[in-house]
Amino acid sequence: MKKYLIVGCGFSGAVVAEQLTKNENCKILVIDERSHIGGNCYSERDPNTNVMVHKYGPHIFNTSNKKVWDYINQFCEMMPFVNRVKTVYDGQIFSMPINLHTINQFFNKNFNPKEAEEFIEKQADKSISEPKNFEEQALKFIGKDLYQAFFYGYTKKQWGCEPKDLPASILKRLPVRFNYEDNYYSNIYQGIPRNGYTEIFRKMLSHPNIEIKLQTKFNGSFNIDNFEHIYYTGPIDAFFNYKYGRLGYRTVYFERGEEIGDFQGNAVINYAEENVPYTRVHEHKHFTPWENHEKTIYFKEFSKETGNNDEPYYPKRLEEDLYKLELYLKEVEELKRYTFLGRLATYRYLNMDQVIEEALKIINE
Repeated sequence: MKKYLIVGCGFSGAVVAEQLTKNENCKILVIDERSHIGGNCYSERDPNTNVMVHKYGPHIFNTSNKKVWDYINQFCEMMPFVNRVKTVYDGQIFSMPINLHTINQFFNKNFNPKEAEEFIEKQADKSISEPKNFEEQALKFIGKDLYQAFFYGYTKKQWGCEPKDLPASILKRLPVRFNYEDNYYSNIYQGIPRNGYTEIFRKMLSHPNIEIKLQTKFNGSFNIDNFEHIYYTGPIDAFFNYKYGRLGYRTVYFERGEEIGDFQGNAVINYAEENVPYTRVHEHKHFTPWENHEKTIYFKEFSKETGNNDEPYYPKRLEEDLYKLELYLKEVEELKRYTFLGRLATYRYLNMDQVIEEALKIINE
């Protein structure tokens, strides 16, 4: 019987494990440094409020890939959920992404869709033909006023540097809607699992041939001799003991609050101004509107550079990072019996559906 090792118990590792046991008779060992399964998608009931909390920040599942949607629905009851994000700027609350309501409110106008589109076209900086950075990308699409209000301060807080120092690729597309649609996502399928994300992982990893070892670190002393293949989903730079240097990540940390009733009336509210130290506040009972809770729990989210003991969240992918990445990827090509997949192992920002899609493709090729 073949034996496989999977390093990491997030969606990449869990999908690979579930698919391997489905496709062949094998033994699988899944290891993870943390004390729980699920990676950054881990959710749990808060003991004081009984609210289901997304431990590492909000996770709203959204995709237009029916195959991925059908796959995830095997393991949970996915409840419909529309993410209606609000942003606080200059004492007012605006809808995000920028839509017709945002434009009319911000500029104190009463535009119809065509008028708004023509107005924003005039705001855009037409002198920028090929944006060289994040700031130029935003100015090219929406102009200075909307950029300064909703993107400059928020981006600086989130990434810890001037937006002009970030690559334009971070802002690949800037959704500006010339109607009153305030659904944050535009994908066909959107939802949140009724009983949280951890239930999904328990079901995915429930096969008797899957063994899980938590609080187990993968390093040079880990014996891999008995494994047919290793699927690695941890940080690519950590795998090589940072021989070419650490790759840049931003991480987040949270400040917890608890109230009776309702704290902010919405799941997610962004704080765009630079002088507010946190980027957003999420109130988790609003992620489960099918539940009733007397108490509420909320988290202020702060962004910072990733230290040695922090969980990496967002790959910065600056020029120096991409140079180091190429060196690491050349090392990966020389490895036998290894597959690197997922956000950390490939140093890309991937949504949950993209992670699942990639894992399904790799294991079924």
